[in-house]
Amino acid sequence: MISKPYPCQFNFSAGPAMLPKEVMEKAKDEFLNWHDTGMSVLEMSHRGKEYMSIFKKTEENLRELFNIPNNYKILFLQGGAITQNFMVPMNLIQGEDASYIVSGYWSKRTFNDAQVFGNINLAASSESDNYLTAPKYEDWNFSPTDKYIHFCLNETIHGVEYFEDPNIENVPIVVDMSSTILSRQVDVAKYGVIYAGAQKNIGPSGLTLVIVRDDLIGYSQKETPTTFNWKIQSENDSMINTPSTYSIYMAGLVFNWLLDMGGLDVIEKKNIQKSKMLYDFIDNSEFYYNEINKSNRSRMNVPFRMIKDELTMKFVEDAELAGLYQIKGHRLVGGLRASIYNAMPIEGVEALINFMMDFELKNK
Repeated sequence: MISKPYPCQFNFSAGPAMLPKEVMEKAKDEFLNWHDTGMSVLEMSHRGKEYMSIFKKTEENLRELFNIPNNYKILFLQGGAITQNFMVPMNLIQGEDASYIVSGYWSKRTFNDAQVFGNINLAASSESDNYLTAPKYEDWNFSPTDKYIHFCLNETIHGVEYFEDPNIENVPIVVDMSSTILSRQVDVAKYGVIYAGAQKNIGPSGLTLVIVRDDLIGYSQKETPTTFNWKIQSENDSMINTPSTYSIYMAGLVFNWLLDMGGLDVIEKKNIQKSKMLYDFIDNSEFYYNEINKSNRSRMNVPFRMIKDELTMKFVEDAELAGLYQIKGHRLVGGLRASIYNAMPIEGVEALINFMMDFELKNK
């Protein structure tokens, strides 16, 4: 059992989430004067040579880090991942059919938002099971004529994650990776489109990544506004309007941090260690519990409850006094939740477990 006290402050927010300390220190050092230019990145023209060097290096490092094939475009967009709820069908569906998998709140909202764009079919859902599992790939009921299949790799609210890439040919797979991207390697070639909001594992809010295969660009419906059109954004290097310049810069620092660490294989091992430690503690406790199917338990977002549910707010308040912040579960489901993205050090998980032990002893 862990014996260290919980001495520090840790942020378990689901997003915007904590960033690596090394990244924050680097940004602090460069904030007023980036590379002796006399300018902050916040002040730079997005078309100036100084900022363009940042932009180019950020894209290059992401390609290397995530092993993105050359036939995929990287778009640095705005509006959050939720904007892709309509950008995806506007760019792909052409008024025809698509299939959606619902494994939690966010994928259900995505499914509902897409309804106005074509024939949106529900290929599988675990809602009747209260999202305690994710529908298995082999149970997805889709058509080979679908324009695409959409699913969410990790549900932040319910704590449900897929850990294998789908093996589906002929129908493009569109995946929301907002809360698990860069926590482990995936086979990008298995997907037609990958999108993610930045504020979990990439950087500050305000930036959305879209990684799209070349052959899926150029099919937007005619009503699509220019800033929502992947083809126009691609042709203009994501600069049809002013991009989220500082968020892109911060993302670049995070990519450097991950590369310096040894890449996604290294961070995955750390994420496995952190999540296993917390789940093992919960499973061996008679005071706390997690109901998610073990094969789908998220490494990024760990929801849990107490046998004495009426103590939830006391737990949250006492945790904050102990320097552990944003433990309260999402308002839609209640309970408690610890988000332990890439930037969360193992010491943060140790501190949380020690606090949970103490809280149980005092409130049995």
